[in-house]
Amino acid sequence: MKRMSRMLMVSTASAVLTAGGTSAVFAQGAGEPRAAAVAPVAADSPRGTLVSLEHLPTLTAGEVAAEPAGDKAGAWDTGAVRYGLDTFRIVYRTVDPHGRPATAGGLLALPHSGERRLRTASFTHGTELFKGDVASVSTSVWGQALALTYASAGFAAVLPDYLGLGLSPGPHPWMDVPSETTAALDTLRASRAVATVKGRQVRREVLVTGFSQGASAALGLARSLEEGTDAWFRLRAVAPISGAYAFRDAELPALLAGRTNPKAGVIYSTLTLVAFNRLHHLYDTPAQVFRAPYDHTIEGLLDGAHTGQEVEAGTPDSLGALLTPRGRTMPAHPTGRLAAALRSVDGVCADWTPQAPIRLYHADGDEQAVTANSVHCHAALRARGVHAPLMGLGTPDYGGSRHLGSQQAGTAAVVR
Repeated sequence: MKRMSRMLMVSTASAVLTAGGTSAVFAQGAGEPRAAAVAPVAADSPRGTLVSLEHLPTLTAGEVAAEPAGDKAGAWDTGAVRYGLDTFRIVYRTVDPHGRPATAGGLLALPHSGERRLRTASFTHGTELFKGDVASVSTSVWGQALALTYASAGFAAVLPDYLGLGLSPGPHPWMDVPSETTAALDTLRASRAVATVKGRQVRREVLVTGFSQGASAALGLARSLEEGTDAWFRLRAVAPISGAYAFRDAELPALLAGRTNPKAGVIYSTLTLVAFNRLHHLYDTPAQVFRAPYDHTIEGLLDGAHTGQEVEAGTPDSLGALLTPRGRTMPAHPTGRLAAALRSVDGVCADWTPQAPIRLYHADGDEQAVTANSVHCHAALRARGVHAPLMGLGTPDYGGSRHLGSQQAGTAAVVR
């Protein structure tokens, strides 16, 4: 789920190539990236090992407050701003969905709080189609505001990019909770190493949150931490915002029935087929699920190198113009590999029993992640004896979108 108000990631970034051939994306006008502060490491290094570290802008508390406050007539709540901060772009070793060595990136922000031992907040972001729209490489308020909000309140703010986005090569495995989880955990590990180099320490207990696609990723990370996957980090609390936790039973039916923003239905249905096919082989040729002329263009359009504007322009306005009968039947009545993949996505609520405090934030009338997702998650957790209150955010608005507005309102609530 994502920034549909800017239809679909309006971006000001351009792609360049870094040493070694790794695909990277940097904002136009930002100049060349600074030299990496970490020596080259072997491809089989442990997960979370730093590959590179770049010191990004240092901001005073006044600059932090002015940055998000100027966006959309002050849509970001700056009431928690207390400190200036340093931001860092990190690249680290992780694994791909098949367990093979890979690299990914993220953003780390450390507050000028005077505290040596820092509380740690992990934020996993919503859907981004373009590599250059994630926090570590974007200069937009939307991309940076989360890091600024948490770090200026005194947290070590850790924002993973996910595989295939930012400085990570290859396509992004969209809504693949296992790889989102490994990327988020390995970003924490790399951030801990950076904090140590900077004379700080991140505490063991992690406060986990995320928005939209990142809400499911947040629950995946929370589960991993509670299961003791890492020897250092532990889950303190989790607060996801506006997630698609019931992707099969709530979100896909809403997309296909036109109960969401029409373009959202087209884009997310397309992502479901293309991204899941890359991992699970749902069809042999695009023509089996996409109508002409989109069968020749749609997979290339979702390669991470095209901006949201380009994706919007390259897709039709209705599912009828996009999908073949088979293409519509597959998400409407999932079977086989697709059904198995969707069970993994929806397992973030159904397959574990959180011990740490959990709250589920949502907006009324969300036009992208329909409220039924949060209701399903709440019911699934309650059935396992978990107290997971639904935290209504009302009808927040960001650029005409309640879904996007829920990120601003939810972030303000969570950081408090």
